[in-house]
Amino acid sequence: QVRLEESGGGLVQAEGSLRLSCAASGSAFSRYAMGWFRQAPGKEREFVAAISRIGSIRRYLDSVQFRFTISRDNSNNMVYLQMNSLKPEDTAVYYCAAGYETTDLRLGKYDYWGQGTQVIVSS
Repeated sequence: QVRLEESGGGLVQAEGSLRLSCAASGSAFSRYAMGWFRQAPGKEREFVAAISRIGSIRRYLDSVQFRFTISRDNSNNMVYLQMNSLKPEDTAVYYCAAGYETTDLRLGKYDYWGQGTQVIVSS
């Protein structure tokens, strides 16, 4: 069992930056691939970024590539999403997710989800 808690969301102007954090409780954190997903009003949830268990592989949604960076700290059970050059279309609730031994970072199964943190980007 893994519990995930996101933080760091808020209101920011376009071209600004935010850093989202996800704290994981439970054991064997390094056995989980970690991902960030988002859901905008009236839209389906979509994949944003993910990182492999030891952090050697990262995957991104095309529209956030080179603006967002995912990282993890296995010694402290933390995952981060650094978001730069934010755009109004990045406005959404952002969710952290954990996938036990998931290898397909984009389409693989994520077993646990956080409650989400709201990001609003004003133009």
